[in-house]
Formats: sequence, C-alpha cells, structure tokens
Amino acid sequence: MGKQLGKLMMTFPYKVQSVNNPLNIVMFSENAQEIKFFDQNLNEIQKITLSTTFGYISAVYAEDLQFAWMIDDSNKTLVQYNFRSNSVINSFPFGTNFQSIKDFLVYENKIYILKENTFEVYNTKADLLYSAVINNGKKIRRSNDKIFIFSDKKITQFDGKSLTETFGNADAKIVDKNTSGFLALIKDKLYLYNLK
Repeated sequence: MGKQLGKLMMTFPYKVQSVNNPLNIVMFSENAQEIKFFDQNLNEIQKITLSTTFGYISAVYAEDLQFAWMIDDSNKTLVQYNFRSNSVINSFPFGTNFQSIKDFLVYENKIYILKENTFEVYNTKADLLYSAVINNGKKIRRSNDKIFIFSDKKITQFDGKSLTETFGNADAKIVDKNTSGFLALIKDKLYLYNLK
C-alpha cells in the first residue's frame, strides 16, 4: 500500500543480508562485529556477537537462517559458520585483497565478489576464475542458479562464462528484482517488469 510500517535507528551502520524470508530480516555490522535478526515489525529477535569467536570479519553472506559465510580479514580466511550451533563448518585460506568489497556470495563452491569497480569469481582455493569491470555495482543476488549484479540503472546476469545485461533503464533511480520480476523507480513511480 506504500505506507511505512516501521523505522529502525541504529547506533552503528548495518547492511541488510540477502536471506529471502519475509518473516526475518538479517543485518550485519562491520563496525559492531554483529549479526542481528529482526522480525517483520523490526523487533530484534537475536544478536550474534562475532568478535568473541573470530578475528575481524569484513563481510558476511547469510545464505539462510542457519549458516553464514564470513570473510575473516585478520586471518585471511573464508569461514562457513553455523550460528545456531556456534560452530565453524568450513574454513578456507583466502589470500586475496579484501579491500573495497561491497558484496559477496558463495554458491556451489564458487565465491562471487563485487568490489568498487570489478566483479570477480573465485574457487575455494582462492584461484581467480573470472574478472570483469562493473561500474556502480551495488549488490549481488542469487535466484536459483542465476547470479545477478545490481548497479544503479541496470541488472547484469552472470551465466558462469560471461556477463549479459538482463534489465536496464537509463532514467531509473533504483533497479531491483523480486521473485516475479524487475522493479524500477523512475520519477517517483515504481514500475514492475516481467521476467523474460
């Protein structure tokens, strides 16, 4: 309906994670070294403090409401963590440069990293498999086996070999995707486009 239902003010900056569950919102703060869970009314359900267990976590990818992939910058490792049982599932040495990481995700033993101006794909041995220039990249999302890179005015899909523009609008302020299609905010109006 377009009516604001809640507002949450945070002491530290938090980044909303990509768990697609309408009943829970997952957020990570690099400054506070915390993962927080909120319900649909923005009430805090759970808080996980990472600084007591790990070194310095620079980025988190919460793939569901049980596991999270974390980049431990102090130990140069990629860690798969079960935060429900407080246990480390996997840990991979990852000696690549973690500076300017905007977003990342892990899928089928590949790590997809979005930096300031590049999109990179690695395997779990930290071998670079693919790299391309991305301008104004904001986030990476996965839909089934498709990887999408969201920029200011376009959405690009990575098929495992190359990048192709899936959606774009030069007048858009924001582009995004939900389960049924693409969204674009153009001159204060929200447009919905069907998936191809």
